[in-house]
Amino acid sequence: MTALTLAPVRVGPRRPVGVLVAGGFLGLVVLTAVLAPLLAPYAPDAIDLSASLAGTSPDHLLGTDSSGQDLLSRVLYGARTSLIAPLLLLAVAALLGVTLGVLAAWRGGWTDAFVSRLTDVMYAFPGLLFTVLIIAVFGTGMTTSALALGLAYTPTVAKYTRSLALSESRKPYVDAYRVQGMGGARICARHLVPNLGRSVAGYLVVLFGEALMSLATLSYLGFGAQPPSSDWGLMVQEGQAAVVQGALLPALVPGTAIAAVVVSFNVVGVWAADRLGGRN
Repeated sequence: MTALTLAPVRVGPRRPVGVLVAGGFLGLVVLTAVLAPLLAPYAPDAIDLSASLAGTSPDHLLGTDSSGQDLLSRVLYGARTSLIAPLLLLAVAALLGVTLGVLAAWRGGWTDAFVSRLTDVMYAFPGLLFTVLIIAVFGTGMTTSALALGLAYTPTVAKYTRSLALSESRKPYVDAYRVQGMGGARICARHLVPNLGRSVAGYLVVLFGEALMSLATLSYLGFGAQPPSSDWGLMVQEGQAAVVQGALLPALVPGTAIAAVVVSFNVVGVWAADRLGGRN
């Protein structure tokens, strides 16, 4: 009787359970933000003073704030601002940072020295203070905060991109294109920068949680989103006064949302950076 031998089945790299859980949670947050008008039981700015600081109940699953606004509805709508603003911040930082980093690595010499000194000066200046100074000139608001923080994050992205570009620019394919008569700008735009895209994208995912926390901090301090916005950082600030009255939910609900999303992005971001940065 002939024994049957089964060929081993090759299984791809398995994602850690923590990454799957964090990724699933982030997907759920994005979905609820998109479907907020359908899922929210009330309008985010609907005021009901008779239900001020109400606890959890069938009518208000997560309770209400001091104005009687439903916390679940506000958190669902606030997810939109809290997720979109960091994307704007990172888009600005990526555009400027990648440009400066590639320029410094490609040109070298005084250009590299100038960009390095510029980023060092910006590093020496506290990012939050730099952002507050810009807001003091151009006014408060989430857009201004995102643009200002984008400038503050630019040196970080520039230094990371420069280190990658220095290594990439020494690869044989760059010399091959030069021999063919291709200009430096064309090589960078069509080949070098796209080859850096995976690693830079992974790094930006890691920065997303930090960007969200920074914007929430500005809103909490009164420099970011303004009332009647449902931004999570602003909700924490507005709910702080209720804590003295023994009502924890107005500050706890948005604070928990911020913490959960930031931790989830950090977990997914570290895994994504490792996977994207480790591939050729």
